[in-house]
Amino acid sequence: MKKILIVEDELNMVNGLRDNLEFEGYEVDTATEGRTGQQKILNSKYDLIILDVMLPEVSGFDICRTARKEGINTPIILLTAKGEEIDKVLGLELGADDYITKPFSLRELLARIRAIVRRTQTRKEGNGEPEFIRIGNIKVNFKNYVALEGTNEIKMSYKEFEILHYLYMNAGKIIQRDDLMCDVWGIEYDISTRTVDNFILKLRQKIETDPNNPKIILTVHGVGYKMILS
Repeated sequence: MKKILIVEDELNMVNGLRDNLEFEGYEVDTATEGRTGQQKILNSKYDLIILDVMLPEVSGFDICRTARKEGINTPIILLTAKGEEIDKVLGLELGADDYITKPFSLRELLARIRAIVRRTQTRKEGNGEPEFIRIGNIKVNFKNYVALEGTNEIKMSYKEFEILHYLYMNAGKIIQRDDLMCDVWGIEYDISTRTVDNFILKLRQKIETDPNNPKIILTVHGVGYKMILS
C-alpha cells in the first residue's frame, strides 16, 4: 500500500483528502502545521507528499527546500492558493515535482497522484538497465533513485532523476524543451521553459566537470538540449 503524507492546515481539506485517498487505497498520514510536517518528512518514509505552501511556523517552500537539502527525493505536490507564475516556478525550482492551485478538483489531484505514483513504480520495477549508469562525474541508479560521486551520495530531487533519465534514454537526439515539459511534467502542467533551463543547470552542476563549458548536456540554441555519452 502506498503511503501519502498530507501537510495542510485547513482541517476540512485534510479530512476530505484523507477520506478520499484512503477510499482510493492509499495509507494516509497527516500534519496540520509546518514544523510537524517537516519532522515527519525528515524522519519517516512516504511514497508521495502533498504539501501546502501557506503553513503555520514553516512554509511549504521552506519544507521543500529542507527536504531536498537533506537528500529526500520523495515526490512532492505543492498546494497553493496563488496562481502567479513566480510562485509555481519557485516551488519547482526548490525541488517540488508538481503543484496544484486552490481551489482544485479532487479528480485532478487524484489523477496527478496516480501519474506520479505510476512513474515511480515503473522506475522501481526496472527496465533492463544496469544497476548503476555512469553519466559524467556521477553514477546513477534510476531504479532506486540513487546518485553517487565516488562513494558519496549526491542529493537529487525526484524531478532531476526524471529529467536525467529522459535525456539518457534519448542520448544523441536533440530534445526540444516542449518535449521535456510534455513528457516529464505532462501536458496539463503550466510551466515555463525557464523552469526547464534551471533544472538543466542544476544537473550540469552535478555531472559536468566544468558546468560553464558542458560536454554532456549540450544546449541546442533555439531548440533544446542534447545528451552526449562517450
